[in-house]
Amino acid sequence: MGEANTEQASGETGGAAALVEEAAKKSGLLWLALPDLPQPRAAWHVWHDGSAYVLTGGDGEQPLPGLPEAGRVTVTVRSKDKGGRLVTFEAACAPVEPGSELWDEVAPLVAKDRLNAASHEGQLERWAEHSWIVRLTPDGAPAEAPGSYDAGYASVRPVPTPATTAGPRPRMFGAKRRRADR
Repeated sequence: MGEANTEQASGETGGAAALVEEAAKKSGLLWLALPDLPQPRAAWHVWHDGSAYVLTGGDGEQPLPGLPEAGRVTVTVRSKDKGGRLVTFEAACAPVEPGSELWDEVAPLVAKDRLNAASHEGQLERWAEHSWIVRLTPDGAPAEAPGSYDAGYASVRPVPTPATTAGPRPRMFGAKRRRADR
């Protein structure tokens, strides 16, 4: 009987790991509960080889104060279809050292997904000098997954920012507007 429980727990952990990986691969954003911040922050990421890689720091990059120094963070992944919370898990944080084998593998992947960079020339060198790529590795079973959400959860409001859209709002041609878009 003990072996069956071990196999079931192992299967659930494997299923949870698959859920985290699939959700993170499909979603462009992670919500990170950072130390000393009152609410989670959105962060774009690249999923590679079982971990999420997040770029922070430096001029023009996403501000995630405290992430490079954090040992662990709580990560929430949203559903790409509906935009709602899909899974929440704890992740171990580790900065990727510039010049290391992992840096040489991951930095070009992050650069490829950094579509709105001011300049791609010398980008990796600037990141090595002024920014951090932080590896977020899921650690343990998810705290929340579909069917197990905390009933007292409050929605996360975006962080106030002076950023605005440079031009007029995009137009929708031939598509039906969602209720949320009205």
